Amino acid sequence: MTEAEALEKKQHRSSNGNATPEATREDAFDHTYKEKEGPKPPMIIVWRNVILMTLLHLSAVYSVFLIPSASHLTLLWAVFCFLVSALGVTAGAHRLWSHRSYKASLPLRIFLGIANSMAFQNDIFEWARDHRVHHKYSETDADPHNAVRGFFFAHIGWLLVRKHPDVIEKGRKLELSDLLADRVVMFQRRYYKPSVLLMCFFIPTFVPWYLWGESLWVAYFIPALLRYALVLNASWLVNSAAHMWGNRPYDKNINPRENKFVTFSAIGEGFHNYHHTFPYDYATSEFGCKLNLTTCFIDFMCFLGLAKDRKRVSHELVLARIQRTGDGSHRSG
Repeated sequence: MTEAEALEKKQHRSSNGNATPEATREDAFDHTYKEKEGPKPPMIIVWRNVILMTLLHLSAVYSVFLIPSASHLTLLWAVFCFLVSALGVTAGAHRLWSHRSYKASLPLRIFLGIANSMAFQNDIFEWARDHRVHHKYSETDADPHNAVRGFFFAHIGWLLVRKHPDVIEKGRKLELSDLLADRVVMFQRRYYKPSVLLMCFFIPTFVPWYLWGESLWVAYFIPALLRYALVLNASWLVNSAAHMWGNRPYDKNINPRENKFVTFSAIGEGFHNYHHTFPYDYATSEFGCKLNLTTCFIDFMCFLGLAKDRKRVSHELVLARIQRTGDGSHRSG
C-alpha cells in the first residue's frame, strides 16, 4: 500500500474533530453491484410528464420575450426567487439532507424546506433518496439519471420515463431513518402539493402584482414559470453536463467532471469530480467559497449560529487522492 492509499484509509473526520459516522456513507459508491445480464427492460414513457415539461419549456421561451415589458423590480424578484429555490436544492436537499455534510437548526431547516418547495423538484425525502442511489450506483442501471445513457436522458429524459427496476429496488434498501425522523422533511412530504402551488407559483406571481403593480401575466410567466424552468435546467446540468464535460483532477476513473459553467449556473455544484470523490464534504470543493454561493450561504448560517458541524476533507487527504487517481489537471486555488 502506498503512502497516499494509507492516508485515505484513515478515518475521515468532521470539522469539529469527531469521526464521521459510518451511517453517512450511504452515499459511497458500491463496487459490488453488477448490472443484470440480458436485454434491458422496455422504456415506458410517462406521457403526462412529457406534456407538462413541453408546456413548461414553451412557456419559458415565451417568457423571454416578455422580459422587456417587466419592471426592474420584477426582474430582481425573479433573480431572488431563483436563488432561494436553488438554495432549497443545493444547501437543503443536496448537502444537508442527502449527504448530511453539516447540521442545521430547526429555523434553517424550515427555511430550506420552504425553499425546496419553491424549487419543485420532488419532495425532500424522494430527492435525497434518489440522490443517495445516484452516488451509490453512479453510471449503472441503478442510477436514476445514468449519464452513460446520453446527455438527454441524464438531463431530462429520466423524468419522462419509468424508473429502471434496479433504481427502485436499491432505493428501497437504503438506510433512510434520518429522513424519516426529520419533522421538516416529513411535514413537507405530507403537504408537498399545496406547498408547491403556494411557493413555486402563487408567491412568485402574487408579490410583484400586489406590491408594485406588475401585470399578473408578466408576474406569472417571469418570476414563476421562467424562473422555475431555469432552476430545473441548472440542476439538471449537474446530472448531464457535469458528468460528461470537464477535467477530472481527483479521480480519472469516474465520469463526474469539474465544469465551471455548471458551477456558475448551479451556484456551486459544478465541482463534480471532487464531489463524487468526497461526497461528505459540505463545500463540494476544496476551494471553499470560490465560485460557490451555496458554501458561502452555509458558512454564513454557521456564523449566525443556525448551522454547525460542517464536514470537511483535510488538505492532506485531497493531495493524496490527487496523486493516486487524478488526471494530472489539478491546479491549486
